[in-house]
Amino acid sequence: MPFPAARAVQLPLLRLPDGTTEPGIRLSVHEQGSGTAVVFSHGFPELGWSWRHQVEAVAAAGFRAIAPDQRGYGASDRPEPIEAYDIHHLCGDLVGLLDALEIEKAVFVGHDWGGFVVWAMPALHPDRVAGVVGVNTPFTPRTPMAPTAPAALPPPAPVTVSKCDHIRVRRG
Repeated sequence: MPFPAARAVQLPLLRLPDGTTEPGIRLSVHEQGSGTAVVFSHGFPELGWSWRHQVEAVAAAGFRAIAPDQRGYGASDRPEPIEAYDIHHLCGDLVGLLDALEIEKAVFVGHDWGGFVVWAMPALHPDRVAGVVGVNTPFTPRTPMAPTAPAALPPPAPVTVSKCDHIRVRRG
């Protein structure tokens, strides 16, 4: 089976966590096969095309393989504001893609930046996730403090240096 040509998929209204909505964007999507949906999320600076070998194999194995170009990439829409590329928008696009394709749940596979997007899916949209596969991106749980909070590190230990035939470092 050759890699399928992309088609434009119009996403429905995007609902953000603060209760606001935005018009859905158009994603360029490659799709092949039938069965349980497997959505591939590419990294930077890749495209849905990067998954061409996996799409063919997954479809041949009896699954519905779906590889979109994320927002801002390839033939997908490119919203102007930087804020339109946060994790809520990127995951919201995947949910919107499921809605547009009339899919209840999917297994999400991500590589590189796409890995971080798919790892966020079960946290943000657990009811839409049948599974997650991170390729070269481990799950990174949220830190116990805000990333902008000053770090509460202990003061450095005193260091004394004495010089002989070589330099010796001794910690307090």
